[in-house]
Amino acid sequence: MNDVLRPVLVLGGAVVIAVALGWLIDRGLRTATRRKPENRLPQLLRRCQAPLQVLLVSTALQLAHDPSGLDIPQNAVIGTILAVITTAASAWLAIVAAGAVAENILASYAGRTDDIARVRQFRTQLTIVRRVITTILAVVASAIAIVVLFPALRTLGASMLASAGVLGIIAGVAAQSMLGNLFAGLQIAFGDSVKIGDTVVVEGEWGTVEEISLAFITIRIWDDRRLTMPVSHFNGQPYENWSRGGHEITGTVFLYLDHSAPVPELREHLRTFLLGRKEWDGRSWSLVVTDTTASTIEVRAAMSAANSSDVWDLRCAAREEMISWLHREHPYALPRINTAPAVLPGPRSGADGPGRDGGENPSGETAGHGTAPPRARREADRRG
Repeated sequence: MNDVLRPVLVLGGAVVIAVALGWLIDRGLRTATRRKPENRLPQLLRRCQAPLQVLLVSTALQLAHDPSGLDIPQNAVIGTILAVITTAASAWLAIVAAGAVAENILASYAGRTDDIARVRQFRTQLTIVRRVITTILAVVASAIAIVVLFPALRTLGASMLASAGVLGIIAGVAAQSMLGNLFAGLQIAFGDSVKIGDTVVVEGEWGTVEEISLAFITIRIWDDRRLTMPVSHFNGQPYENWSRGGHEITGTVFLYLDHSAPVPELREHLRTFLLGRKEWDGRSWSLVVTDTTASTIEVRAAMSAANSSDVWDLRCAAREEMISWLHREHPYALPRINTAPAVLPGPRSGADGPGRDGGENPSGETAGHGTAPPRARREADRRG
């Protein structure tokens, strides 16, 4: 009876102490959040409650295993499983804690500056660093767990370390694409070429950078589709970054009008229209004739806006307004297609004038010969 009661009391007491310690830590973080609500770190660290409880319980069971006097054939297996759980919980806790600290640093930095571009750049850098740390911790924890589960691999690990140069070359060649994306992600994060929230045009698609990982960049296109591309693409291929150097942008609208279009009046109407639009930032505008063809003229209207979203709305509204105004006030200025029948040339006159007996009238008939066509009259004269 004593052989059964002692392990239950020791192991059960260790679990209760571990759970109570985790509860006390959570209560302390909750109290710190209530006393200083402006400090978000304690609230963010409460996300670590689950991995912390697992780590505390597994550690307590490992420490209480020998004092409990539990003697069963599976002791070695139980000890190995507890060691693996402790390693995994430690990595889990470190990853969650790193995320909480990174989010708190970003929120603190955003509260100290009004420069949105700097905040987005810092956010991109923190995201990349956080993913690198997460990957390293996951790889290290997996390696430790494998070595704990399979002790025979320790000798193999020592041999691998001894030939690290050759293995490094082999691994570099095999994982060239993955390593290229990894270093490309670090270059993007600290090179400031593209950031989370930037408006870009890639492969003919316009959208906003939504996520940057170690391998891929996700772009949210204007119609809510997602375009996922390798990070290395942004270091090896050209692309448009409309947010680089500021969000201000100038949009254009092209109209194709008749040559008789009242361009000065259209220019004045565009100015009046822009003054009443909240999307126009007041920096610049223009309306000029940029090209001409045999049937139309090309008119370009340019207008500035604070960002790409506003300039899109402004372009659509300006195009609709100018076409409606022309249709209402100057319908002749819209392009037309001539569908009237072609006017054929009249008969050629002879050397002595329009005719022997009189000139041709406007209808093409010749005076003195009734209504006979000129060609029929000439044929009759020739036969006579």
